[in-house]
Amino acid sequence: MTEILVLYYSRGGSVAKLARQIARGIEEVPGMSARLRTVAPVAPVTAQAQPPVPEDGAPYVDKQDLVDCAGLALGSPTRFGNMAAPMKYFIDTLGAEWASGALVGKPAAVFTSTATQHGGQESTLLSMQVPLLHHGCLLLGIPYTEPLLSSTRTGGTPYGASHVAGGDDDATLSEEEAMLARALGRRLADTARRLQAA
Repeated sequence: MTEILVLYYSRGGSVAKLARQIARGIEEVPGMSARLRTVAPVAPVTAQAQPPVPEDGAPYVDKQDLVDCAGLALGSPTRFGNMAAPMKYFIDTLGAEWASGALVGKPAAVFTSTATQHGGQESTLLSMQVPLLHHGCLLLGIPYTEPLLSSTRTGGTPYGASHVAGGDDDATLSEEEAMLARALGRRLADTARRLQAA
C-alpha cells in the first residue's frame, strides 16, 4: 500500500474529523492508505513536556513520515486568518527536509475549520499552501466539477476542505463538508497514484 500522510492539529475536534474524512477518501482509491498524524501543542511557557504519545487521537508526526509519504494533506484550525501556532511551529522545524527535497514533487492539499463562514477559511488554507510551495509540493484543491462545491451552505472551498464550527465550536461536520473532504482525499490519492505510475 502507498501511504498519504494526513497531518493536522486539532483543538476542538473538527479538524480531526475532517482529517478522518480525508483519510476515508484516500482509502477509497485502490492501493492507497492514509497515515493519520498530529503535531504537539505549543505554549509561550512550557511548564511540562508533552507525553511522547498523545493520550488519544493520532500519534505525533515524525519527520520520517514526510520522507515516507507519497502525498500530504495538511490541516489546522484558523487563528486570525492563519494556521494555528503548533502547525506553524512544526513547519518551521523542517529546514533539513526542505534542503533535502523530501516533499519535492509530492501532491499536497490543505484543510481547516473556523468559527464562522467568513472567519478566515480561505486565507488559512492559502497560508498553509505557501510553505508547501517552498517545499516543492504540487498543490491540489477541490475543483468545481464537485457539484457540492457550488451548493454548500457550510464549509468547502476550491482551496481545500473546510468546516464551519460556529460560535459553540460544534465539531459535527455537515454532509457537504464530509463529502467534500472525502472528495479531496480521493483526488490527492489518485494524483499520487498516477504520479507514481508515470
